[in-house]
Formats: sequence, structure tokens, C-alpha cells
Amino acid sequence: MVIKKQNTESRSLPRYWLRNYLPMWIGQALSIFGSRLVQFALIWYLTEKTGSATVLASATLVGLIPGIILGPFAGALVDRWNRKLIMIVSDALVALATLVLALLFAVNLIQPWHIYALMFFRSLAGIFQFPAMKASVSLMVPGEFYARLSGINQVLDGVITVTGPPLGALLLVTLPMQGILAIDLATAVLAISLLLLLVKVPQPVRADAVKKVSTRQLLLDVRDSFKYALTWPGLMMLLIGITLIDMAASPAFSLMPLLISEHFGGGALELGWMEAAFGVGLLAGGFSLGIWGGFKRKTLTIFMAIFSMGVGITSLSFLPDNGLSVAIILMGITGMMNALTNGPLGALLQAKVQPEMQGRIFSVINCLKNATVPLGLILAASVAKNLGIQALYLATGVICLLIGVGGLVIRAVNTLDDQAPGGKLMVPSVKPGEVPARSGE
Repeated sequence: MVIKKQNTESRSLPRYWLRNYLPMWIGQALSIFGSRLVQFALIWYLTEKTGSATVLASATLVGLIPGIILGPFAGALVDRWNRKLIMIVSDALVALATLVLALLFAVNLIQPWHIYALMFFRSLAGIFQFPAMKASVSLMVPGEFYARLSGINQVLDGVITVTGPPLGALLLVTLPMQGILAIDLATAVLAISLLLLLVKVPQPVRADAVKKVSTRQLLLDVRDSFKYALTWPGLMMLLIGITLIDMAASPAFSLMPLLISEHFGGGALELGWMEAAFGVGLLAGGFSLGIWGGFKRKTLTIFMAIFSMGVGITSLSFLPDNGLSVAIILMGITGMMNALTNGPLGALLQAKVQPEMQGRIFSVINCLKNATVPLGLILAASVAKNLGIQALYLATGVICLLIGVGGLVIRAVNTLDDQAPGGKLMVPSVKPGEVPARSGE
């Protein structure tokens, strides 16, 4: 069935929309940077103090639990509550937890479980803050800027990836831990101040708006979010593909130290070069998106980038033990393709999913990602142990190749740019006397 196209990417916005959106972006960017510094410092502190893989794994698990269990419910609340207030409260909770932790460090009463508690609070705040921020973009930014904005966000991620670890290491030798925590506290306060004073965050219009959300209504909202994705074939296939890539790639890159030490015979310096190359690739991909914006069809950009990422990771698995320099180049290409995947993906979802559903859909995506990470780690460890670390990268590369090809050839997915919510194909509306274009032309 074909329906007339509704311009979902062009909504009525104030002429000076950037004046409203930019303070929120700056505040959240600084807050994310401060959080990354603290995350690095705390993980290194646990490493030095305990030297226990179990402790580090537990810290990772604590950070995943809120997203797995509460993620969909948080998304349902984001779509009903005031999104500006959600972001302010989330930052405030993180700031409060950080302040308590800084005081514990200052009086030398810190214990590992205190750090776990902070990571739990961070994750809990994040499952509200991230979808609230992402879902607000489509009501604050013109649709034609979605892809470029996503590119700029990828640049930001690349800058943090490249500069965060060395800056965190520098701060560890120049400041006490409470001093580093104070940086995170300051960036959170700044983010809250900018939101309060300079930003107006519009709310989506909902036909079923209620003053008080009952438990039953919340459960219905969560059900509706999964039903929304399940009954939209192209969207569901896209989400499954992205989830499979995350399940394969996240553990593979977590085990990068084994590839460096066991196969290439390198050490911490060589690992640093690989991580830096990935960050530089993110920067390059983000800059290219910010300037170019990607192909007109976002699905073409997404799945060509996934296929290219698969080529890079597969090639990495075949390198000889003296091929570290080539591996660094391939890692840079992989980082660039990662940016060219994630940027248009976010823009596509913001353009196609109704604003009143976006909080739930972004939360469902995070829930799927978080839930599959433990399974991916178990499978990755088994493959690396029994078949070798290169076999793990080969399997990851092949998965990316297959999903890239599938996304390019499966009609339900490659026509997502031309679909209305639910999956119906759209055609441009025509003026009297014009012949309407056929679907697919």
C-alpha cells in the first residue's frame, strides 16, 4: 500500500533554533567529557588497588544492570515526563553521587562498593538522560540537519576517545582523586545551569496524555514500544542487525589487548596506538558527516559503512604477526566506518520515529545492546580460547559483511528512507495535473 508522503523531517521550528539547542549541546558535551575522565580514573584506581579481573568485570556489570532491567520503562517515562526536567534531575543525581564519592576519598574511607554505587547511579541516570536528549533533537533541530549533527556528535566522541585516556592519566598523577571528581561535578553543574537558563525543550503532543502515570499505563507503554518495532519489519530488522554487530564487535574490541600481546607481540604502547587510531577514525568520519551529511538515502550510508567495517575487521584477522602498522591503519578505517554508521542511524530514527515514541525506541535499542553484551563476552571468550584471537576478529568481520549486504538488498530495510511509521511506502504528494511517480522511482 502506498500513501502520500508526509514531511517527517521538516517540522515547524523557530528561525533561531540553534540559539536554543547549542547551550544544551555544549552542556551535555562537557558533562560527558567529565564523566569519561572520572570513569577512566575510577577503573584505573580499581585496577591498581585490587588487580582483580573479577572486580573490573563486576564494575562493568553494575553499569549494565539498570539499562537491561529498567531501560524500556525509563523510555516510556521519558515519552510522558518533561524531558528538560529529566535531563536536569539526571545530571543532579550524578553530581550528588560524585560529591559523596569525593568526600569518601577525601577522608580516606573509600571502598570498592562505593565506586560500584556511583557507577550504578551513573547508569541509572543515563537510561533517562540519553533517550531524553536524543528524543528532544527532532523537536529542536530542523530535519535537514540531523545527519550533520550526528556527524558532529561522532567528532565529539572521537575527541573524547583520543584525549580522554591520556588526560585522565595526567590528572591521576597531578591531582588527588577527589580533585578529578570535582571536575565531573563542575561539568554537571554547568550542564544543569545552561539547561535551566538558556534552553527551552519542547514536549511531544500525545493523544493519550495523562497527569499521573499508573503502573498499568507504564506497562502498556513498554508493550507498545516493542509492538511498534515488531510490527515495522524494516525497523525491526535494522535493530536486530545493529544489536548483532554490537554483540560481536564490543567483546572483540574489549579483547584487543590479547590481539596486541599474543599475536603482534606488542605492549601498552602498541595498544595505545590502536585505540588512538580508532579515535582518529571517529574524528575523520564525524567531520566527513558534518560537512557532507552522507548519501541522500541514509540506509545506503549506514550499510555501506557496515560492509566497509566488515572488510576492515576481516582483513585485520588475516594479518601476519609483523603487520601491526597495517593493523593500526585498519583500525582507523574501522573507526571512520563506525562514525559513518552511527551518525546516519541516529538521524534516520529521529526522522522516521514519531517524537512521542522516540524515548521508548532509543531505550529499547540500549536495552538490546546491554542485554547482549554478556552473551557476546561469553561467546567471544570461547572462540578466542578454542580457535585463537584472530578467529574472533574473523567472525566479527563476517557478521558485519553479512549485515551490510543484507541491509543493502533486503527491500524492507533499504527503503526505510521512503517509509512512514509502520513501514508503509510513501510517494511525494503531487500537484493537480502532474503524474505521480511510481513507488521506488
